[in-house]
Amino acid sequence: MGTTDSVAPERSAFSDRRPGGSTPPGEAERPAVRPFWRFLPGITAYLFLVVLLLLADTSVGDVARYTGYALWGVLLPGTLVFRALRWRPYSLLEDLAYGAVTGLVLELVAWFLLVSLGAQSVAVAWPLAVVIPFAAVPRLRRHWHPRGYQASSSLGWSWSVAGTVMLSSAYFHQVFLSRYPVLPTGETSRIFGDMPYMLSLAANAKQHVPLTVPQAAGEPLYYHWFSFAHMAMTDMVGHIDLPVVESRLMVPALAALSMVITAVVARRLTGRAWAGPLAAVLVFAVGEFTATYPNNVNTWTFGAPAVRLMFWSSLSLTYSQPLLIALMGVVGDALRRSGIKAKAGKSGGEDGKAAEAGRSGGGAPLFGPGVFVLTALFALASSAAKASTLPVTLAGLAVAGFMMLIGTRRVPWTVVGLGAILTGAQVFATAVIFNFESYGLEIAPFGNIQSYWADPGHARPAAFQALVVAATLAAFLLNHHVKLLGMIPLLRHRRFPLEPVQWFLLGAAVAGPAAYLTVNGYNSSYFTIAALPFGVVLSAWGYCESFERAALPRRAKAALAVAALAFIALLTFAIYRYSDAWAKFVQRLCGDSEATASYSLLLAALGAAAALALIALVCGALWWLVGRARPALRGRGGIVLLTAALAAGSPGLAHDALQSREEAWVGSWVLPGSQVEAARWIRAHSEPSDVLVTNSHCWEFDDYANGPACNNVRSQWLSGYSERSVLIEGWAYAPRAVALTRGGTAYDGPFWDQELFALNEDAVYRPTEAKLRTLHDLYHVRYVVVHRPTGHESPRLRELAPQVFDNGRIAVYRLP
Repeated sequence: MGTTDSVAPERSAFSDRRPGGSTPPGEAERPAVRPFWRFLPGITAYLFLVVLLLLADTSVGDVARYTGYALWGVLLPGTLVFRALRWRPYSLLEDLAYGAVTGLVLELVAWFLLVSLGAQSVAVAWPLAVVIPFAAVPRLRRHWHPRGYQASSSLGWSWSVAGTVMLSSAYFHQVFLSRYPVLPTGETSRIFGDMPYMLSLAANAKQHVPLTVPQAAGEPLYYHWFSFAHMAMTDMVGHIDLPVVESRLMVPALAALSMVITAVVARRLTGRAWAGPLAAVLVFAVGEFTATYPNNVNTWTFGAPAVRLMFWSSLSLTYSQPLLIALMGVVGDALRRSGIKAKAGKSGGEDGKAAEAGRSGGGAPLFGPGVFVLTALFALASSAAKASTLPVTLAGLAVAGFMMLIGTRRVPWTVVGLGAILTGAQVFATAVIFNFESYGLEIAPFGNIQSYWADPGHARPAAFQALVVAATLAAFLLNHHVKLLGMIPLLRHRRFPLEPVQWFLLGAAVAGPAAYLTVNGYNSSYFTIAALPFGVVLSAWGYCESFERAALPRRAKAALAVAALAFIALLTFAIYRYSDAWAKFVQRLCGDSEATASYSLLLAALGAAAALALIALVCGALWWLVGRARPALRGRGGIVLLTAALAAGSPGLAHDALQSREEAWVGSWVLPGSQVEAARWIRAHSEPSDVLVTNSHCWEFDDYANGPACNNVRSQWLSGYSERSVLIEGWAYAPRAVALTRGGTAYDGPFWDQELFALNEDAVYRPTEAKLRTLHDLYHVRYVVVHRPTGHESPRLRELAPQVFDNGRIAVYRLP
């Protein structure tokens, strides 16, 4: 995680001072560090992850191939292009982090061309399209060995970032890598329920541009599917089986990239080195403030929880995070340039010219004109990586532009240009990728949380109902946003004349939860998640400023760190051991002993927050009293309180790990190995263009034909593990079906084409030569796959089509 320590003489004019004159922590000159020690933190984090992958039954060959793919297919071309676009070098780590994200964008372009042209077999050679020009053109050749890196990270900084990566890797191993098999083998194997669906989309991306719905062959997919194109390229370039990519390699690798790019961006935008590791910790190690254990889906009070959990259950979020954070970084840097130019105009002279050239503003040189190209690249990739990212970014930019217009009374043309790029990317995604599909989301203010204050019979007094509404909104802020409290001292100290980049971060941080409160639907919770990186960088900025003002001596810093860890441990144990009793106590205290009120789920967290606030008041009073006798304590109580507040969401990480061992997550379902065996046999004995017919449409119903009616049309195992499209499998996630749920998690109604559905079922239960011929000729069906727990096939099928596979549970027939 380290960076080079060389500083070229011609770059020494770049000041490491902020406009206020103070030197950012970690930026002071220090003795040179030998290359081995400089790179040891990054090497250690990588080897630690390799060990965890091997312990999770990942083969050495797969780890080696994935490493080679990441270096050759992502990092090398991306770093070369990023170096050509950025103005002046700053640090090696920044080049590599931004280069890796740039490589993800270039990979999308390569995927589009390769699959469109049917050239998947030569996918491994696509980086040569970048490597050859950079080797042949003299002006580009210099980017292989750039000189003049200006920033060197201390070993403490590098180990902090590496430690965060290792902590996250250990978490993923505990809750995901070691919990779910690459390929289910036993009849009681459990996997996360959406894994077959995501696998099927990645397989579809190997053959189709744009993607189609694998569970309804030929149905267009209006969805943010860029993550699955990335998985397809990982398979085609690295020659790694898709289930291995999905269940072992992609999640921890992209999470690590997200943490590193967060640290790099926070350092650049804030001008404070230690804001980087702190921001990474706040995003990826600190979760929601909750007093509930276990915290399963039914207790997710305000939609999807922290990034760390959603990273392995939502691969689109996994992929979108580094793109979003890099986009935040380049847009923020362009706004930083606007702030520097404004100061340059005021100061004039040589100081003004130096500032405008990027020789101030936190010590990091500006990216230069290439920032607009980088913005376009990251915006276009983000547009269909996750639908929630660009709206939040655009809102933050709009706030920054508005405040700049008011402050200068001039049109901020930089903001206009950036806005045009982001708007163009959003229009592209909305019109081309999503085809204006809303997936049932609709404008309904407070629709996602109004159930907590629902009072259908109007039995509550008006004053009490107002209190319930206010408490619900407070619970929402507590749940997701305690770790953003660091921005409060920043805003208070500056009295709101913020810099453009600060307005940008603040606007986006507010826009995310505002969108969640405005747009009804479970998936709108991703707006909140998209806004967190913006708010976290601003929070880390404010904390670092507060920490500097506190000017703690070394012993006090050590005491604060120990106290913070003790507080986290105590809170983690208390919630784990006493959360159930605490919830019942608070409910009785509020007159809700049966836990039947609409707001019952919120009481535990609200009560815990009130108790902690009371303890903080008592401690604050004692601190003030002791401070009268011990002057060294004066003015330093605030940093202690802020540290405790930011750490309040930390127990979630340990609780997730404990919960994964003590009880199955409700999102995990049984997938018999016999079904996967059959699907993999089809994959090995069919062509990618072949279409399948099956009678399996539901999940976990042994015999719905003679038992209860199917009400969970989420069968996706066949398309996922066979990597083939199915005429009609489970249609719950098809865009036209999801739209009917009005933002719900999955559709459970009938298939939209009942005539085609009847033909599909007849192929298994009432086959005739004419029906099978129709399926073969019109729909390109090559195999009929019978899921016998759903219903046994007609004896007539064996006469009309040869049986080519049978393991008792699954039978496969090939149409002649």
